[in-house]
Amino acid sequence: MADQPLTIFQVAGRAMSAQLVRLNTTASNLANAGVVSSSADAAYKTMKPVFRTQFDKASGLSTVNVERIVEAGNAPTRRYDPSNPLADKDGNVFEAAVDETRELVDMMETARNYQNNVEVMQTAKSLIIDTLKLGR
Repeated sequence: MADQPLTIFQVAGRAMSAQLVRLNTTASNLANAGVVSSSADAAYKTMKPVFRTQFDKASGLSTVNVERIVEAGNAPTRRYDPSNPLADKDGNVFEAAVDETRELVDMMETARNYQNNVEVMQTAKSLIIDTLKLGR
């Protein structure tokens, strides 16, 4: 049995789902900006989703899936702070290297992409309703 073709609602829904993953990773990155740890390995690392485009032969539409989430960005910043309870034996703490400006820009872009997909769904719904009204 052949796969059913994707509808515009499924395509937009998958795109919205992918943007929610992106928004959640961005929020996590922002929440951990400036957090310090006792070692570079324990320090928070910026997370980014990796998207994969999927082409649906039956409908001719492309959609997106989140393939995985990876650690990205710079290594944690070592800072000398011997009074910090998390300082290592040399008096260093390791601060998460989160670029807050970039994360905020990503958040705004993600919100715009999500809204664009909401508008696609609303337009498709309106067109379907208008088509049904023609049949009356």
